[in-house]
Amino acid sequence: MGCRATGPRSALLRVVAATSPAGSPALVVDVGRRMPGRGAWLHPEPACLELATRRRAFGRALRLQEPPDATAVRDHLEQQVTAPVSPASTVDEGSGLEADGLPMSTHR
Repeated sequence: MGCRATGPRSALLRVVAATSPAGSPALVVDVGRRMPGRGAWLHPEPACLELATRRRAFGRALRLQEPPDATAVRDHLEQQVTAPVSPASTVDEGSGLEADGLPMSTHR
């Protein structure tokens, strides 16, 4: 959204608009990707968030009348950067996929 580059949904962060206690729109990170309403997809990088905020892309994508508060998204991205990344496999065990992501085949 901010950098205008596309990517797989699994690599993007979904953001939805909610109403803050003050009554103004605020952005919320949809971690489970199940929240109702329009969603905007963003690369999970602070630079992409800054570009989207500067270009006022969230207001257009989420059809908001005023610019939303992006503090919650910024906090989420900062937590992701500071959190240690464990070297976990991206393929589920027993899923039938090899380490290269291709399905196992008995016909070679």
